[in-house]
Amino acid sequence: MSVSALYLHIPFCHAKCAYCDFDSCGLTGAALDGAIASYLPQLFERIDAFGRTGALDHIETVYVGGGTPSVLGRSLVDVVARVRTWCDPVEMTCEVNPESFDMPLAEGLARAGVTRISCGVQSLHDDELAEIGRLHTRATALEALRCARAAGFDVSCDLMCGLPGQTYESWLETLQGIIAEEPDHVSVYPLTLEAGTPLAQRAVRDGSLMPDEDLQADCMEAAERRLGRAGYARYEVASYARPGHACMHNQAYWTGRSYLGIGRSAAGMLSRSEATRYAALLPGLSEQLDASWDAARVRFVQLDDAAEHVAYELLTAREAAAEDLMLGMRRSCGVHASDIAHAAHVIGEDAVDEVARIACRRGLARWCDARLVPTEQGWLLGNELYGLMWDLADPA
Repeated sequence: MSVSALYLHIPFCHAKCAYCDFDSCGLTGAALDGAIASYLPQLFERIDAFGRTGALDHIETVYVGGGTPSVLGRSLVDVVARVRTWCDPVEMTCEVNPESFDMPLAEGLARAGVTRISCGVQSLHDDELAEIGRLHTRATALEALRCARAAGFDVSCDLMCGLPGQTYESWLETLQGIIAEEPDHVSVYPLTLEAGTPLAQRAVRDGSLMPDEDLQADCMEAAERRLGRAGYARYEVASYARPGHACMHNQAYWTGRSYLGIGRSAAGMLSRSEATRYAALLPGLSEQLDASWDAARVRFVQLDDAAEHVAYELLTAREAAAEDLMLGMRRSCGVHASDIAHAAHVIGEDAVDEVARIACRRGLARWCDARLVPTEQGWLLGNELYGLMWDLADPA
């Protein structure tokens, strides 16, 4: 195996959304300029260090996420250029928010080699956007999508359902407004209230802010119908794309391919052999590998700007096989019988066959052309389906 996907994390926003529990901080003016001036040299140093080892030689996809990478302005173009000194990815995505994305930035990113823009729209209703702390409006969101299209990018946008004050009717209006803009890709996420976020704290005092799960299910089903009629295929539980426009980078996460994360809070996953090869750049990893003879896969998260502290999770071959089945249930194509056979070899045929039978009996999955694929019910009851697969990781 070789590392095929690279993720870079930009931990800055102009304002942190009320629902967000990602590593990001809301900054503007001199405070933002100072944070960027401190952060980027360390990010570049890590990119160069991995580049010198050959770790970036076979990168096919790059994703710059956050936070809000577009708050970097022209410096985002410099990030892209630095990555492209070490690799020539087929797909390179930058996340942007509408209020910090304009035509000059779009054109600069296009010249630097970005191929895809993912825009955080969430809603096309200004009152709903204000409730969750977004800084943009319907007008600025639509203008950002048009800038991205005019600059020649593949265009993706994120939408959220179950927002405070959102109704089924307002959701349909957002869907129709986005479909009219003809993006190449649409992601649809149900709002989740994470502990400690401002919105979760408000919901403790005001129960009306709690997401209505029935409404969210209705919204997800409506998205599949409306987007399907408009020519978008659902290829993952939250992702729809026109033919040929599925996100290559995200599919690396769902298919067990190795990926590298650089930047504070960036996550990566490597096979044991790859982790051993790059251990000099991952402090403390050699000692953990020496103590874990049965580790087949290493997950890691960079905890600080300079990567002096990194957290590790070492997975056995059994855990890795169970994880691959679990992630496969996120995809419309599910997992092939050969993947099931591999898991059975690692975990045990009886255990894997029994889980597949249970998933089918409960209507969560079905067999189709030598593949075990999730049903709509399986996606709506995702925790149950994913839990079944991950339970295979436990030898008890």
